Amino acid sequence: MNYRYRTRTVKLTILCLVALIVLAGCSSTRMAYRYADWGVVWWVEDYVTLSRAQKQQLNQDLDHLKQWHCSTELPRYSAWLEELESDMATGTPDTDTIVYHQQQLLGFVPELLDEVVPVAVNLLASLSDAQVAELARNMSKDQDKLEQEMLAGNPEQTARARAERTAERVERWLGSLNEQQQALVEQWSADRGQQTDIWLQGRKHWQKALLKALENRGQPGFDDTIRELVVNSENARGPEYQAMMAESQQTMANLMHSLIQAGNQQHQEHLQARARKLNQDFTALTCS
Repeated sequence: MNYRYRTRTVKLTILCLVALIVLAGCSSTRMAYRYADWGVVWWVEDYVTLSRAQKQQLNQDLDHLKQWHCSTELPRYSAWLEELESDMATGTPDTDTIVYHQQQLLGFVPELLDEVVPVAVNLLASLSDAQVAELARNMSKDQDKLEQEMLAGNPEQTARARAERTAERVERWLGSLNEQQQALVEQWSADRGQQTDIWLQGRKHWQKALLKALENRGQPGFDDTIRELVVNSENARGPEYQAMMAESQQTMANLMHSLIQAGNQQHQEHLQARARKLNQDFTALTCS
């Protein structure tokens, strides 16, 4: 799942190590994993020009994070994928089974967030006033660009674009969708209403909270503030965002159940093969 929805600052490592590796359609999971640390550096540099010392510290912090993640978390991913394969082999899973696997996947996130916090604090606390100003400018530009891209056109066009993004992600797991499945995705996307607007506003709120926190970097309590922004980011994004996320988890589970029901044996086999391939990649990874 490379959802492309990113803050490119505190949550970079989460997206690289989880979104890119666990759910993304990467051609080589091993290659993506081994070079995720450099990917994060490039991503940060999209927003902030780092000094040599900052790059060195970030690389060191990310190396420690990757070692922990590889030795501790990958076995959990592997066990989950084996269970997913097993459940799919028994036939079309019901909604409860899909919700279970969804919760299993989401359950990987909290511990990773805790490990990301020191990396984020070290980097953000080291920023100069000029770098914070650069960060603010670039986040604002990127936000404007996203709003122009994602909110262009009327509500029907926005829903159609959402359906295209959703179909692309689903096809990584199920393969090419048939007409009935495409219709389900389109209807699901049309029912999401103002979801794109809410997501964009939540993103803006979080960025505003981050910039506010950076005014007090180096002061007592800064670490705790960044921890809250990382671990409980929904709080900064606002109540509408929180409600949307809670609703989306259930509706996505229902959508996946409907898509699998509307599919055929080939779709189930594609899902099993996808899980098996990821599991093989995880097994082949070394933590050196």
